[in-house]
Amino acid sequence: MPNITDTSEYDDELYEHYAFKVEKGQQPLRIDKYLMNFVENATRNKIQAAAKEGSVFVNNVAVKSNYKVKPNDYITVRFSHPPHENLLVAEDIPIDVVYEDEELLVVNKPAGMVVHPGHGNYSGTLINALIFHFENLPNNSSERPGLVHRIDKDTSGLLVVAKTDQAMAHLSNQFAEKTSEREYVALVWGNIEEDEGTIEGNIGRHPKNRLQNTVYGGDEAENGKPAVTHYKVLERLGYVTLVSCKLETGRTHQIRVHMKHIGHTLFNDERYGGDKILKGTTFTKYKQFVDNCFKILPRQALHAKTLGFEHPITGEFLRFQTETPEDMQQCIDKWRHYAKHVGED
Repeated sequence: MPNITDTSEYDDELYEHYAFKVEKGQQPLRIDKYLMNFVENATRNKIQAAAKEGSVFVNNVAVKSNYKVKPNDYITVRFSHPPHENLLVAEDIPIDVVYEDEELLVVNKPAGMVVHPGHGNYSGTLINALIFHFENLPNNSSERPGLVHRIDKDTSGLLVVAKTDQAMAHLSNQFAEKTSEREYVALVWGNIEEDEGTIEGNIGRHPKNRLQNTVYGGDEAENGKPAVTHYKVLERLGYVTLVSCKLETGRTHQIRVHMKHIGHTLFNDERYGGDKILKGTTFTKYKQFVDNCFKILPRQALHAKTLGFEHPITGEFLRFQTETPEDMQQCIDKWRHYAKHVGED
């Protein structure tokens, strides 16, 4: 799979925004098509425009969009300005603060809000809001103010934010040492047979689609990082199941990847194929019902419900909970009604 390098400035004053090394088994493929699989929110037109501007390089030589990539090619995309995520701008965006003291705050992030600026999302993020409302937030190891951990854009729920260097160090260590408590509620496709279980499987970038992660096992385990998810069935709703997932580790997309790995993709998780009917009947009425559920909940059915950690100063263990957001609750209620009145055919 391609390796991404850190962004850096070149002698010719071009800044590296993306860098990939093409994997050994790659078949010849136009570079504009290749980059579409690895650059988030990039259309083919945008990539072709960048190539036309002389911003796409292979082995440090500018190439056109019809260049065909080969194994071990080193691809970079460079522009005359730094990556936008390095240019933080304070924005007056409301924040739902669940708890706050001098050391930290806990926020309830709505679905649709990106946690930190990145490719394709340079404004409207939680960090843009935080630096407007709070001064002198400490940077984490990635130079992101206040952030101890993150959740995906379309996942709702609780996050803890550090307000001091001491809190940043203490809280970050708790997440690293797996002593924090994180419980999510998810609606997944299919009827999970076991009432509870544990999913273990190293998680790493998908070899063919950089926008996804996947589980690696056996001889390929080294391609991923260890990940452990504990799940418990909360309610069986026919063709879907409501589950509680507790994280022992915190890998990107962990619950989404692990649940798909055991055959229970999150409901309406577009990136991992959950936006299609994966279980159920072929009846038109059923298809209409599911489509209506998709419209009510236009995102993956995942909510960070519970967050617990030790306070960095007092040592007290704090635990916070938040209600399931309205869009997800309405979807659950529809499935509950369906399961009760229709049942499995």
